[in-house]
Amino acid sequence: MLKTFKDLLVWQKAHQLVLRIYKESNSFPVDERFGLTSQIRRASVSVAANIAEGFRKRSKKEKIYFYSISQTS
Repeated sequence: MLKTFKDLLVWQKAHQLVLRIYKESNSFPVDERFGLTSQIRRASVSVAANIAEGFRKRSKKEKIYFYSISQTS
């Protein structure tokens, strides 16, 4: 039984992606800190965050909306 979004395998994988992106992007050039580094980090966080938000929604339509945003991130 799923009790929280953390029980979702897809969220767990998205969270692992965030952790890996942050680790790997530490080695990006300093001049990319506010460009590529910031963008790739925000995109990875968006995936996990929208999965979590979609999980909390009650209506199927709202769930699909947030899961779709997550997919496009």
